[in-house]
Amino acid sequence: MTTPAIAAHGLHKSYGDRTVLDGIDLTVPEGTVFALLGPNGAGKTTAVKILSTLVTADGGRAEVAGHDLAASPQAVRAAIGVTGQFSAVDGLITGEENMLLMADLHHLPRAEGRRVAAELLERFDLVEAAKKPASTYSGGMKRRLDIAMTLVGNPRIIFLDEPTTGLDPRARHNMWGVIRELVAGGVTVFLTTQYLEEADELADRIAVLNGGRIVAEGSADELKRLIPGGHVRLRFTDPAAYRSAASVLRDVTRDDEALSLRIPGDGSQRELRSILDRLDSAGIEADELTVHTPDLDDVFFALTGSDVPNQPKEAVR
Repeated sequence: MTTPAIAAHGLHKSYGDRTVLDGIDLTVPEGTVFALLGPNGAGKTTAVKILSTLVTADGGRAEVAGHDLAASPQAVRAAIGVTGQFSAVDGLITGEENMLLMADLHHLPRAEGRRVAAELLERFDLVEAAKKPASTYSGGMKRRLDIAMTLVGNPRIIFLDEPTTGLDPRARHNMWGVIRELVAGGVTVFLTTQYLEEADELADRIAVLNGGRIVAEGSADELKRLIPGGHVRLRFTDPAAYRSAASVLRDVTRDDEALSLRIPGDGSQRELRSILDRLDSAGIEADELTVHTPDLDDVFFALTGSDVPNQPKEAVR
């Protein structure tokens, strides 16, 4: 088995009498997207700060890029990049100058720094704006420049702390494309986000943080299956077929007006086959079959007990 990009065990952090992280365990395989979800104040940013060496944990241990976080923080810093909630872009200088500044901070030779800056500006579609002050950039452009600056040091692991907060839907989807390209190139992405749709779209694995602890972890589909409410809906146009199906299938909820039946379940292949086999055996054909499963909104609410903030429809905390 390969060494995970990030492996944390029993991380603990308190501020005064407030426990922010209460012994959390995390394992992030290389070349994947790992999303950490949780309500405001759950400790997501604190976890990022600890794993990126910005603050020290009170207890527990962690390895990042194969290096012990406490014993080799410099080696960890050399392998990672961090894009925080608030942009590191300097608005008083141009996009190109921001990139060259990062190259200097990474001690790249001048020619090498210019080459890397030019390549990244082109990769993130910022060539036309490169000579303009970054203060004139849109929110999406600033975020792209922020990530481009993070990539100057060619990090193997990138921490993205709510990278699309405040972006419009188009800019958010463009950023998703950037993240997918990074992962396709072998980069590991540790993502915190307030958009559940974002985690659903991007993450290979998701952990839900609540009360300082990881209350659930798995793929988006695995988490959705934890929550009851999934069902299969059959709709009929023939009242006789509807009545026959209701008598053949067990544990159904009837809607006589809509001629539809609701069967509890997770919509798995085995379950669907069983339903269809029973209908086929009775010579009954449904006109429409749909599978309904809980979404990440349902998972989040059930696991954290938190109200969903007033955000755009696809954006919940």
